[in-house]
Amino acid sequence: MPSRAGRSSSTSSNGFSRTDRERALVSRSVLYMSMSLDGYIAGPNDKPGNPGGDNFMRLHEWYGFASDAAPTAETVNASGIGSQFLDEIKRTGAVLSGRNTVEQVDHWGGDHHDGVPIFVPSHRAPGPSVAKYPLVTYVADGIASAMAQAKAAAGDRNVLVHGAYTAQAALAEGVLDELQIHQVPVLFGGGRRLFDVLAGRVELEIVRVIDTPEATHIRYRIVS
Repeated sequence: MPSRAGRSSSTSSNGFSRTDRERALVSRSVLYMSMSLDGYIAGPNDKPGNPGGDNFMRLHEWYGFASDAAPTAETVNASGIGSQFLDEIKRTGAVLSGRNTVEQVDHWGGDHHDGVPIFVPSHRAPGPSVAKYPLVTYVADGIASAMAQAKAAAGDRNVLVHGAYTAQAALAEGVLDELQIHQVPVLFGGGRRLFDVLAGRVELEIVRVIDTPEATHIRYRIVS
């Protein structure tokens, strides 16, 4: 598949660079989100019972699975870019996710992937279902504390970050290191935007670009 790497990395045939492997030695917080060209990460009517809103799975078809199923190792095309990104996600050592995201999917049943801890920044007490999930921790004293706990739990592995509001809060507090955006060639025209409200200007550096017909996968490093 065609690929184009940022100037700060050298790229292998699959689009993943040596720099990516070197940077994995230091824990970083990385937002992973699929986004429409007009900036939406969820469709209209995003609510419990309809997580991600109407036509949400259109944003994730690039994985190579059917539009009515979530990606798993069994459903993702093993030879495609979806499998490579799924492997990258599964190498992360902790998850930090917004409350809206985790509640809509019932905290992924208490296990996002491979038994890693899940941290949820929220000023409100968790619902009763969380008692069933020992890997899930609600953090009441802010996004910075939640990120610090997630990085400590992850060790030398990265922290996987989910959620629009959580991403905005992490950017505002300076605790988000990188963005992995999967830009899908579709205009949603409504729903939930990833960067609807930001506290100020944020400078980014492109460190990896992988172009495919289904999506453009852009990795950014946050500069300031």
